[in-house]
Amino acid sequence: MRILGLIPARGGSKGVPGKNIKLLGKKTLLQYTSEIALASKYLSKVVLSSDDDAIIAIAKELGVEVPFKRPSNLAEDASPTLPVIKHALQFYKDKGEHFDAVCLLQVTSPFRTLEFLDEAINKFVKKGTDSLVSVQEVPHEYNPHWTFKMNDEGNLKITTGEKNIISRRQELPITYHRDGSVYLTKTNVIEEHNSLFGDSMAFMVTPKEDYVNIDTLKDWEKAESILKNK
Repeated sequence: MRILGLIPARGGSKGVPGKNIKLLGKKTLLQYTSEIALASKYLSKVVLSSDDDAIIAIAKELGVEVPFKRPSNLAEDASPTLPVIKHALQFYKDKGEHFDAVCLLQVTSPFRTLEFLDEAINKFVKKGTDSLVSVQEVPHEYNPHWTFKMNDEGNLKITTGEKNIISRRQELPITYHRDGSVYLTKTNVIEEHNSLFGDSMAFMVTPKEDYVNIDTLKDWEKAESILKNK
């Protein structure tokens, strides 16, 4: 498969100002993801999607291709990810270059390893699913079988729709949440179905010791702590 490695990194971060090129240890946050992406044997091309000149300059120094500048309407706080991916695919489509799938690698997950990334891509290719996402196991106290939502009468009902709650922790099924580290999606699913996930989704469980998704200053402090212990 021809897989496009896409690193989205817009300017204007509010939770951690300038986080994409802020130093985490001796590297910019961008460098962690860039190095892993460029080292992967399964990514046909690795490119940056950004609206910010400073981020673009550093990406080029790291060896990441920056074939376009992201339009400002795709770089706002509320801008969804899917149009950013579509913009990149359309750029290459206009040049006559096709990719079978996209691997989205967010800068906010700096500690994914090369081995994890390559294993994820290999699993995605072998299983032939529409997508693959990296996940974390949901702690039992937040398991959807133990959570509630409000019904029309203003009372609580089990989120899963079941009538009776599972009483024992040991009987709870294992559930997962997306952790933002790796997204792999077939191009036709993105373009034809306007979806990042499709109908069939494989998964990889991120090791807990490598997991952080940096959105706030508290997350940044957690990343610094992980780095010290590595």
